[in-house]
Amino acid sequence: MPAPPRNILASTDLHDVRWLRSSYSTGANNCVETARPRSGPETGLLAVRDSKNPAGPALLFSAGSWAGFLTAL
Repeated sequence: MPAPPRNILASTDLHDVRWLRSSYSTGANNCVETARPRSGPETGLLAVRDSKNPAGPALLFSAGSWAGFLTAL
């Protein structure tokens, strides 16, 4: 089984996703957005992108990795 991807060069390549922004975000567009891909090799991973560049790259995290990151914050 191949390793899951770690990033996507253009977050617009992720289809059938709904990008979410934290309720703590301001209207200044200086935050991150997350999405959960439902199909393709990214299924089950969490995609994270910069809200200032919605067509730019997205990083992909497993649920455990993302939870560990949030705990560390």
